[in-house]
Amino acid sequence: MARIFITGSADGLGQLAANSLVAQGHQVVLHARNTARAKSALDNVPGAEQVLIADLSSIEETKKLAAEVNAIGQFDVIIHNAGVYQVAANLTFAVNTLAPYILTVLIHQPKRMIYLSSEMHMEGNPDLIDLAYAIDRTSYSDSKMQVLMLSKAVARKWPEVLSNAVDPGWVPTKMGGAAATDKLEEGFQTQVWLAVSDDKEAKVSGRYFHHQKETKYLAAADDMSIQEKLIAICEQLTGVSFS
Repeated sequence: MARIFITGSADGLGQLAANSLVAQGHQVVLHARNTARAKSALDNVPGAEQVLIADLSSIEETKKLAAEVNAIGQFDVIIHNAGVYQVAANLTFAVNTLAPYILTVLIHQPKRMIYLSSEMHMEGNPDLIDLAYAIDRTSYSDSKMQVLMLSKAVARKWPEVLSNAVDPGWVPTKMGGAAATDKLEEGFQTQVWLAVSDDKEAKVSGRYFHHQKETKYLAAADDMSIQEKLIAICEQLTGVSFS
């Protein structure tokens, strides 16, 4: 039995992954951005251990969330699922890039970490020019490229942790919309598989998956100099140093 923390698990793919993992007998701690969504999360994942509340657009609330996770105890798996779409650039960067960075660094190292990226990362701009660029001009595609880079940097820096990124596909969630072409079940199964499977294909690190298979990604994500620039920007903005 594994103990798993999932960000953004009040609805969508995070909630679906939580229910799947609870059904398999694992201990799952949920996350929601406010009290109302926290209640909804527990109502919809009744077997969850508890729910933690934090607005991931706030650096201070995200730091507090990391401390609350550590206070609960050691986790085997962290699924960085939370994300926003079609919002202002500064909010996109805060939630999709800075929040997983802060939680990665401040939460006690688990055995496995899974980051939600997207096929749209292929359209992202890997040229991180400066802090102003990161905050004011980050698109959704940019942020999903950045979180892929983060997952690869973690795999490189922390070889004892299995760190991978996932493209869940275009699935009919609230974010994906009714026109989505992939099956809903396919959207969360890879995260669940990477979190707890003993398959040798799942016990790897620094990879990028789509529907439980490794798939192509933007080659720039492997560039260590760009990874380090992203980390430096995140450190300057948050005051949290990657170690």
